[in-house]
Amino acid sequence: MKADIGFIGLAVMGENLVLNMERNGYTVSVHNRTTSVLDSFLSGRGKDKNLVRAETLAQLAESLESPRKIMMMIKAGPAVDSLIESLLPHLEAGDILIDGGNSNYKDTARRVEELGTLGIHFVGSGVSGGEEGALNGPSIMPGGAKEAWPLIKDIFLKIAAKAPDGKPCCSWMGPGGAGHFVKMVHNGIEYGDMQLVSEIYWILQELMRFSPQEMHTIFAEWNKGKLDSYLIDITAQILAFQDTDGTPLIGKILDAAGQKGTGKWTGIAALNEGVPLTLIVESVFARALSSMKEDRVAAHGVFGPPLRNYTGDKKETLAALHDALYAAKIVSYAQGFELLRSASESNEWNLDYAEIAKIWRGGCIIRSVFLDSIAAAFSAEPTLANLVVSKVFSKELKAADSAWRTIVSLAIENALPVPALSAALSWFDGYRSDRLPANLLQAQRDYFGAHTYERIDSPRGEFFHTDWTGHGGSTTSRTYSV
Repeated sequence: MKADIGFIGLAVMGENLVLNMERNGYTVSVHNRTTSVLDSFLSGRGKDKNLVRAETLAQLAESLESPRKIMMMIKAGPAVDSLIESLLPHLEAGDILIDGGNSNYKDTARRVEELGTLGIHFVGSGVSGGEEGALNGPSIMPGGAKEAWPLIKDIFLKIAAKAPDGKPCCSWMGPGGAGHFVKMVHNGIEYGDMQLVSEIYWILQELMRFSPQEMHTIFAEWNKGKLDSYLIDITAQILAFQDTDGTPLIGKILDAAGQKGTGKWTGIAALNEGVPLTLIVESVFARALSSMKEDRVAAHGVFGPPLRNYTGDKKETLAALHDALYAAKIVSYAQGFELLRSASESNEWNLDYAEIAKIWRGGCIIRSVFLDSIAAAFSAEPTLANLVVSKVFSKELKAADSAWRTIVSLAIENALPVPALSAALSWFDGYRSDRLPANLLQAQRDYFGAHTYERIDSPRGEFFHTDWTGHGGSTTSRTYSV
């Protein structure tokens, strides 16, 4: 009897996805480049399960029913291309290759096209949920060769997380690199959410002097309301976790954050698309700044500790912190979906934003109770310009406006860095402004470079140049925008 699907890569995500597939009734043929890893898995967590050992790629291909379905869960980049090249001699037209890692969407689009000429159906699939999600049900975002979807659909829908309404957290995203792009934006929103929560935590600890246990209680309570989300839940659990000596572990963890690149890619994509992804990009930079630990310690020695003096009403401040976090989270998702919309139009992906919100409701890291509201907003108005102007979220932002400003001001006055909270507020103020100082920018550009400008008393698209110095020429720079 042949296996239903082949799997390459048995690191944390890989081995848990294999166990998920096997538990859902599928026979999985497994391979890993390092044989000792394969041995350890099959003699440990995979022992006595419906798995097939494949020591070579040839054995893997031979063990699979036709058309072959092979999922790769390996490091993104050249390693994926190298593995594909090694697999090709063992594949036939009609076979399906699935990349479940965090590959760059442009690489995925290239692979879809290149393998398509050989009759191989390539799928780039985002998988979110970490170790627990991979085992018990992740959010899955496949895209690429549409011919593959009917053949892998049943497997993906069965292993995916189920939302509270029972809907599988998996749906076909679109052609080319659409699946990996959606996963990339998911990770960008994740960066933003994590930074926002961390900034609130820092205010609670450094300014209001709450203990980890007290903060655990605060976040646990917040998780019962409209802030209900995976990240708020695990934050509460982290703050309550004790080290082996009985003291809070959180205070012993070095304040230097790592990153693997998807947040950076999200920022680059936003720059290419001309989308102001300010909160998410600031979250990436915040991690970069945190990694400069030695430099920060040296600078602290130069400038000394900041003066902080909180004398406010804690109950009122807690309420304001709650509302500020909620408002900024709305902006985090709004910016992410704005990037999805722009890229969908540029690449002709025809992304379904309501469907994306729905499959993020379970399994993934950014699952949150208010994704139902996001899905409802896009279902009611598929061409919605931005989430912040929808009926539900505009009302929420108006209600949180004063609290949001209070918290950002409080942080700035007490030298507490809140790059994500403040960037979100600045973006919001800019987005809702009918006038911005860009008229001066345009005048400056025309003054030194004859780049021209538009006038408020003339139709859009009509450009003018002024001889600002009295001795300039009439030649202008070509009008264009990148």
